[in-house]
Amino acid sequence: MKHDDELLVWQENGNRVLLTTPVFKVLETNSISFNGQEGHYDIINPEHDWVIVVPVLDSNFLMVKQWRHARNALSIEFPGGVMDDGETPEQSAARELQEETGFTAQKLIQLGTLSPNPALMTNNVHFFVAEHLQKTSQQHLDSDEYIHYMEIPQTEVIAKLGTEEYSHALMAAAITLFIRHINSNGKHF
Repeated sequence: MKHDDELLVWQENGNRVLLTTPVFKVLETNSISFNGQEGHYDIINPEHDWVIVVPVLDSNFLMVKQWRHARNALSIEFPGGVMDDGETPEQSAARELQEETGFTAQKLIQLGTLSPNPALMTNNVHFFVAEHLQKTSQQHLDSDEYIHYMEIPQTEVIAKLGTEEYSHALMAAAITLFIRHINSNGKHF
C-alpha cells in the first residue's frame, strides 16, 4: 500500500443485520473515514463463496442453460454454484461440474479468485478450468434446478458475450481468466 493510500481506508465501527435469508444476510455497516466522516453502507453477506468451472471439450466449452429469476430470462453459463460447508473450492468445483452436467474432470486447475462485487458483497468466487472430461453419470440437480447442458464452440461463446443469453458478468470474468491461462502456457486463443 502506498503512503497516501492510507487516506482511502475506512474503518468499520460496527454493523447490524437488516435482513436474513436462507442464502445471504443484508447488513448495514457504520464506517469512519481517515478524517472522521461517518457513513452507513448496506452490504450483502452471502453465507458461502461460489465456484465457476470452465469445462473444455476440444475446441468447445461445456455450458449450462438455466432460468435466472432476477433477470426473468434464460442464461447460458459455465457450471457453478455455492460451496457447501467444509468443501475446498476444488472439491466444490468438481461437485458442481458433476451435478450439473454428469461429467467429471481428470484435471482441475484453479484460474483465480475474484470478488463478484466488492462494493456490495463480502464473498468470493473461485474459478477453475476442467480438462480431460468424461461423462460418468446423469445430472444430479437440486429439486428446484432445471438445467440443460450443451457443447458450444469457444469462439461462439466469446463472440456472444454481452448478448441477452450470455449476459452473466461472471462468465466474462471466467473467460478472461481462461484466456490468461491459455496465454500463460504459450498458447494463443
